[in-house]
Amino acid sequence: MTRSSLPRIPVFKLYGESQAWPTPDLLHCESIPKRSSLHHWEIKAHRHADLFQLLYVRRGQAVIELEGRRNTVREAAIQVIPPMTVHGFQFSEDIDGYVLTLGAPLVAQLEAQLGAPLTVLASTGCYRLGADRRALHTLIRVLHQEYEGSAPARELLLHSLVTSLMVWISRRSQQNTLSSNRDERNQQLLARFIKLVEQHYREHLSVELFAHRLGVSSVHLNNLCRELAGQTALQIIHQRLLLEARRNLIYTNMSISQLSDSLGFSDPTYFSRFFRRLCGQTPNAFRQAGVS
Repeated sequence: MTRSSLPRIPVFKLYGESQAWPTPDLLHCESIPKRSSLHHWEIKAHRHADLFQLLYVRRGQAVIELEGRRNTVREAAIQVIPPMTVHGFQFSEDIDGYVLTLGAPLVAQLEAQLGAPLTVLASTGCYRLGADRRALHTLIRVLHQEYEGSAPARELLLHSLVTSLMVWISRRSQQNTLSSNRDERNQQLLARFIKLVEQHYREHLSVELFAHRLGVSSVHLNNLCRELAGQTALQIIHQRLLLEARRNLIYTNMSISQLSDSLGFSDPTYFSRFFRRLCGQTPNAFRQAGVS
């Protein structure tokens, strides 16, 4: 297929409208069903040259396609769509929510008022409303009512409501970033712990000593291991010892006494009890089962 024959992604002001802009406002707000019902609940892939869009899903299901990747939203959320992002939607017929479209000049005005760039609008992001869903629904519902009305100071109130919405999205984005950074740090800490266990499991070090070497408390280390590995720190240490014991029982001719000593146990009897408690059978029984 030649470049000229490749399908073009249409550029719309609003979906289905290549030129017209419905009002003199720098924003547009309408319910999701109003437009999507005309297109059998599917908005095919398209993009906007100089418009930022916020898709607010209150209820129902939305399959959101962004640059060829799909995500299904089944709970109250706001999806941010920057200019020139190829996007499309498939909605369930019980969908409830709104689409808020902001012109680039309005975003520039908001940034001037806030004294900082609205970086949250520069990239796609889906923000679950969670405990804020009632407050956000009220805010967006009032914004829609004000948009469709003609009350005094309408433009001022619209800008105030949009600003409030931008502040919420920016805060939620920062929370997500902090959470993501925290998750990455936790994963790195767990990896360091597992590396230490690999180096010292034969020494039978205490969880407290491992935690001290990692610069955290034993409580924090245990909580981290439970959250990310589904085991306590001590269970991870014991499982590494058990793994090495099994390997040697299967692949070497070491006696139980020799194996016990190589794994740092002071007494073969204690090793046998340890092995049976974790494995459900004695070391000799495990070896015989492996041989047969």
